[in-house]
Parts: sequence; structure tokens; C-alpha cells
Amino acid sequence: MSEKKELWRWKEYNWRNAAINWKDSAVITAGVDVGSVSSQAVIMCDGKLYAYASMRTGSDSPGSALKVIDWAMEDTGLTLANIHFTVGTGYGRVNIPFADHAITEIACHARGAGFIYGPTVRTVLDMGGQDCKAMRIDEKGKVISFIMNDKCAAGTGRGLEVFASLLEVSIEELGELSMQVDEEPEPVSSTCVVFAKTEAVGLLRSGWSIEKVLAAYCSAMARRIVSLLERIGMVEYFAITGGIAKNVGVVSRLEKELGVRALKTHYDTQIAGAIGGALFAMSLMGRK
Repeated sequence: MSEKKELWRWKEYNWRNAAINWKDSAVITAGVDVGSVSSQAVIMCDGKLYAYASMRTGSDSPGSALKVIDWAMEDTGLTLANIHFTVGTGYGRVNIPFADHAITEIACHARGAGFIYGPTVRTVLDMGGQDCKAMRIDEKGKVISFIMNDKCAAGTGRGLEVFASLLEVSIEELGELSMQVDEEPEPVSSTCVVFAKTEAVGLLRSGWSIEKVLAAYCSAMARRIVSLLERIGMVEYFAITGGIAKNVGVVSRLEKELGVRALKTHYDTQIAGAIGGALFAMSLMGRK
């Protein structure tokens, strides 16, 4: 595999809370979010975050689900038999063989956002791999209304991967590099990632720096997302879930366009959907 192709790949990882002994827990639940680009698994013990994993989605949803939950359970002694209830969500939610129930990513990201950011959140933006969703939620993390844009990879994580590959920069450094400009350039095309890519090549040939091209693309992403949020109606407080929430180049420009600061968190925003799934699993377990 060439170095250029590797640059767009983000890090895969797992984590475990060493302060929790799952054997002391009354209820163990899991949420597995199989998205079009990435998959996450979260394990909760009595409603507390115990372990999680995030990796790239493979060629099939069942295999990706099994791999990511196995990685989350790695070195814990846990097995699927120890998990009382599992909720599947995301693009491949209906194809998770060990899930007890499937719930939409809209509902799970809303519930996960409430856990990650707290009960004051009212507007949630999920910037995923292949689509972008805006939600209005209540204090319990329940969706009141939502709007979704999934017609093109522009304005999504996949669009950023395309640009990272094109410009030969690390996907994890892309946001920071886009901030290294003296003044903001005009945004590139935001209607289609193919058009944006073609326009970027032309700008590079005309003498634009990589940083300037990245700034133009991040700005285009921000403006596209703003139109989505304006259509649903912004209400404070505002939070972002998904992998692009980690991209300062997009988030800072989005905040500037909106005139609103997004809430901050120490949790990993990429596992919001899986957290929501694990929380729903607790509720469903109680009803069962």
C-alpha cells in the first residue's frame, strides 16, 4: 500500500476504563454503530462507559460488527454471552448478527449527544462519513425534528479523505493546516466532491498553497452545513458528534458562520451513536 493512500486513513483505536470491574455490574449493555465508513462499539456497565473501539468498516456489515465488538472486549475477559442486551445502529444496523434490537442512527446520536455533552443540548449536528444530519432534541435526548443531507460526499468525512489523498496530507492534520492562512480564501465548490476536487487541482496549478486550498474546502463544508442547520432552526445549546467534530478547520469556520460556539467535551465524539445504542439497550433491558 502506497504512502499516499495511507495518509487519508485515520487512526483506529480501543479503550477501557480500568476503574470498572465488569464482573461487579448488574447490567452490561452494548451499542454497535456500523456506519458506511467507520464502525464503533461501546460497552456500558450499569450505565457507565466501560470500553469502546473504533475502526474502519469493512466489506460487510456483520463482519465489521463482530470485529469492532471483539476489539472493544479485548483483554477484558468479556464475551458476547456476558452482555445482557445489544442495540445495533448506523448504516448496517439490520445486519448485526448478535444485536437484540436495531435503532436508527438519528435516535442514537441524539441520545449519545445528551450523554456526552449533558442535558442542556438542544441542537445536534452529526457529521458522519457519508452524510450529515441536523437534529433538535429535548432534555432527555429525544429527537423532536431532524433533517438530513446524504446526496453527495461533499460536507462529509469521506469528502475530507478525498482531499487528504489528493493533497497528500494526513487526515488528522488537515484541519490544523487549513488554519495556517493569512486570510480566508473563497470556498471551493460545495455541491459535489468531484467538482471540488477538480477545482482544487486547478487552484494548485495556479499557485495556491496546500494550506489555502484546504482552507477553501473547509470553508465550503462549513457553509454547506450552516444551510442545513438554518433549515431545521438553531436552538442553543449546540453540539457536534461524529469524526469531523475533531477537525478544527471545519468546526471553527462553522462556529464563525453561525455566530455560536459548539459545546466541548472530553468524550470521543466519534462514539456518540454507539453510546446512544448502549443507553437504549439499558432502557430496553429494563422493559424486557
